[in-house]
This record gives sequence, C-alpha cells and structure tokens, in this order.
Amino acid sequence: MTLLRFTLFYGIFGLVLALLSYLLSVLFQGHALLASNYWLIFLFLFFLTYIAYLVSYFGIQKTPQTGVLAIMGGIILKLLFALSFALVILMKTAENQLVFALNYFSLYLLFTLFEVMSLLRNLRHQNNK
Repeated sequence: MTLLRFTLFYGIFGLVLALLSYLLSVLFQGHALLASNYWLIFLFLFFLTYIAYLVSYFGIQKTPQTGVLAIMGGIILKLLFALSFALVILMKTAENQLVFALNYFSLYLLFTLFEVMSLLRNLRHQNNK
C-alpha cells in the first residue's frame, strides 16, 4: 500500500469514525456517551497514528532489519505518547473517568487496528517480491 493510498483510506476511516461518533452523540443527547474533550482525544490519536505509520512505512522501505525496528519503535512510541496524554487528561479533568476511558481506549484500539492491518498489508506485498 502506497503512502498516498494509506492517507486516502485513513482519512476516509477517520471521517467515518468521526461521523459515527457525532451521530451517536446526537442520538443519545441525554446520556453521557462521549467525554467532554472527545474531539481533542480523537484528533490527537488520529495524528499520532498517522505519524507512527509514517515512521514504520519509511523503515520498511529501507532494509528488512530497519523495517522491524521501525515498526516496533513506532508502535512503542505511539503507546508511550498515548498513555502519557491519557494520564495528563485524567489528571486535569474531574469528569466521569469511565466514559473517558471507554472513549479513549476504543479510539486507540480502532486506530491501531487500522494501522496494523495496513502495515501487515505492506509486509505481505514485500514477501511476494
């Protein structure tokens, strides 16, 4: 998968996820379904995942040894930045922490799933060469 193709598909995935989140918040207005800073979390994880993919993609383009290190480094850095961001948000806000945790980790897992599926697709094409 080329970088342009990933960017296109990832943008579509992000828009669908944002639209779904907005529709759920509109449909269930009386319930605390989304955290108060949900859109900040959404944008942070969206761009963090994109940066982690870029690091992994350029590592794969070099040598196989560099690719493995880049993939692991990208995933580890993403995890560290994501957890530190979650800690800062939890320390600064006094809202429902269960709603925040469910929102945060569901977004983290969805974005990570898309990233890993795309990386596996790149590695599959590399094995066919």
